[in-house]
Amino acid sequence: MRTRAAKRYQRRFFLTMVAYVAVLFASVTAINQYEPTGLPLVILSVLPALPVIACLVVMGFYLIEETDEFVRQRIVSAMMFGTGVVLSIATVLGFLQYGKVIGNVDVFWAFPIWCMSWGFAQCWLTWRDSRAGGNA
Repeated sequence: MRTRAAKRYQRRFFLTMVAYVAVLFASVTAINQYEPTGLPLVILSVLPALPVIACLVVMGFYLIEETDEFVRQRIVSAMMFGTGVVLSIATVLGFLQYGKVIGNVDVFWAFPIWCMSWGFAQCWLTWRDSRAGGNA
């Protein structure tokens, strides 16, 4: 059963993702159609990051508002796993770049990789707890 905080989180997360898709589409369209330079290009390039930052704020609110300590601990554990995955990948890629083994890597993949790793960890924790007879 989802907690009230989880329901609020899902609603807020959905809204930030809708905003992200809309802003990304508008920004890419404007950049491709009008080919701006200078400050307008900088603004259009940064705009899609704002809903992603809002998403991080939404996640922070979820941690603050969640009153179930077990659920909160699972969220933090899964987030730490995601953070570990992203930092590990970044470290390996950084050394590969330093050694000129690979070229530049697009860093905007850090957030999607973190989210996917977090989701994987939550699924694994649920599976592990269900196998152990615990609450999922």
